[in-house]
Amino acid sequence: MKKFLKRCILLLLLAAIAFGGYLLWKGVDEADRYERMASLDTLVEEVRNREDYVPYDQVSPYLYEATIAVEDARYYQHGAIDYLSLARAMVSQVVPWMPKSGGSTIAMQVVKNLYHQFESSPSWKISEIVLAHRLCEKYSKEEILSIYVNIINYGDDFHGISQAAYGYYQISPAQLSQGQATILAGIPQSPVSYALFENFENARAKQQVVLAAMVRNHMIDSAQADEIFAQPCEPVRYELTGMNAGMNLISFRLPQRMTLYAQANRPTLFSTAW
Repeated sequence: MKKFLKRCILLLLLAAIAFGGYLLWKGVDEADRYERMASLDTLVEEVRNREDYVPYDQVSPYLYEATIAVEDARYYQHGAIDYLSLARAMVSQVVPWMPKSGGSTIAMQVVKNLYHQFESSPSWKISEIVLAHRLCEKYSKEEILSIYVNIINYGDDFHGISQAAYGYYQISPAQLSQGQATILAGIPQSPVSYALFENFENARAKQQVVLAAMVRNHMIDSAQADEIFAQPCEPVRYELTGMNAGMNLISFRLPQRMTLYAQANRPTLFSTAW
């Protein structure tokens, strides 16, 4: 009986290793296919060539601090993957009393948004990790962070910090106050739920989460968090005049970004089923 159990356990371990090896092979293969169709360098260059691209040093540093605090607190301490966060995320999915958390790093989120792939299949997750590793080998932390804030969804159809800063506040990204920066940093986790024009109160609640993360990571203290939360950060609304008097122009749209992977026009490359 003991020999039988040992053999069963051994067979299960071998099956798990074989399955893991298959997923790794498939993930790397898919990553290679994506890069053959459009390389990371091509997509990054496309972002940088957009009219509304904002260089790293022309964005408020408050936005970078708040983004790192809420999205990837150990950003400067790990590579493409934060193994501690990944382990915590896996445990949070099975332990009922733990707050649910994700394990994606900023580099992984950049890859998702560059390739417009938001599925959660095991093979894509491995491809995402592979591509994130390649991204980190090619670009500095500052460059990756800059790409992130230039492509991420800030709600109300504003993609990138230029559209968000001008669309919500009529100011440049460099002029964002701490209050404005911290409320914007919370939006990408759920752009519809935290979009400022329609769900401002939700966004304010999320801003408190962002500020708490900044306190927890020793970026600010509790008193500073309270001061920042008290700063005005309501979005600017616009009114049409003349023939459209009385109508509210909820937001204006800067030219929307064009990418090689626009969802509506991108053909299906290959199946990710496994």
